[in-house]
Amino acid sequence: MEGEYLNGKKNGKRKKYFSDIIRFEGEYLKGERNGKGKEYDDNGKLIFESEFINGNKNGKAKEYNKGKLIFEGEYLNGKVKEYDFNGNLEYEGEYLNGKKMEKKRIF
Repeated sequence: MEGEYLNGKKNGKRKKYFSDIIRFEGEYLKGERNGKGKEYDDNGKLIFESEFINGNKNGKAKEYNKGKLIFEGEYLNGKVKEYDFNGNLEYEGEYLNGKKMEKKRIF
């Protein structure tokens, strides 16, 4: 792990590694993920980028599977788009508390 501490807690921009492979890079405040952050898989490929509040994913986000975009939008509350592995739009609608509100299927 590399980054700053304040009063013994993670603070500011940080990077977390596992076996020399980056797993997370982003901002911390008082020991919790706060602000923009990116998560990576075991091979160092980007799998998630979002805003974090008090350690939880929140706000605008993008999620990837094997390098392909599968989700973009507001992670908990707001407009979202979900894609299949081929990049085809499968769902466009809204999330409320992290769950789909209404289905608008695209074929």
